[in-house]
Amino acid sequence: MTTPAAAQFVGDIPRFYDQHLGPIIFQGYAEDLARRAASLAPSDVLEIAAGTGISTAALRQALPPATNITATDLNAAMLEIAQTKISAGNVRFQTADAMALPFADAAFDLVVIQFGVMFFPDRPAAYAEARRVLKPGGTLLFNAWGSMQSNPFGEIAHRDAERFLPDNPPKFYLTPFGYSDSAQVRADLLAGGFREVDHAVVQFSRDVPDWRHFATGAIYGNPMIVDIRAGGVNPDDMVEAIAGELEERFGKAPSRMPLEAHVYAAKKR
Repeated sequence: MTTPAAAQFVGDIPRFYDQHLGPIIFQGYAEDLARRAASLAPSDVLEIAAGTGISTAALRQALPPATNITATDLNAAMLEIAQTKISAGNVRFQTADAMALPFADAAFDLVVIQFGVMFFPDRPAAYAEARRVLKPGGTLLFNAWGSMQSNPFGEIAHRDAERFLPDNPPKFYLTPFGYSDSAQVRADLLAGGFREVDHAVVQFSRDVPDWRHFATGAIYGNPMIVDIRAGGVNPDDMVEAIAGELEERFGKAPSRMPLEAHVYAAKKR
């Protein structure tokens, strides 16, 4: 499969993603997902789109030591960082494409995906593939971002991308925040073979110690940085613009910023 541009987290992108965005927007949701995973008491867990291991580490901490975790991602550069975080046993890392998982049928009790489904080029097909590797009675557990309006940092970053590159604005932020319609998600899961779906909305107000540090991740920590450089724009100018708008909206750092995501649990029957 040709990797979609929005899913190409390579080069220095994983480092900025992990250090600048991870503690603010990903950690809390990783812990929430891990608690939900633990309540299902799985023995064999597959994590898809594990990224830099933020959710993998949360899973390892929440689940019993005997639980086997296989953490996968399409981007080897992301997994290189993930592997430095986890020394405990029963965790293995492997590059894998969610559209064609290299695992046997009915191999896992639980499939977990932290903010990855938005990047799948064919979501019903990816859900069907996740269902294939689940044991009967197993669960597909994942989260997806709410709308840009519910996650103002994304709205601000996208708007500044349009302002700095009006002739060819980067469209990256439309992908992570473009799958917030729960009816569409349910329809895709139904098309992927799931019939029983639970859904919850999870909101956080997260502490942000430094707006510029966070805004650096919003620019350098995703594939949009490639489009910015190609367009001849200085990325640091965009960092300053985003940091300034976040400060104007939420006050001088340290401050707090709202986040919203949707969590889905789909059972295989």
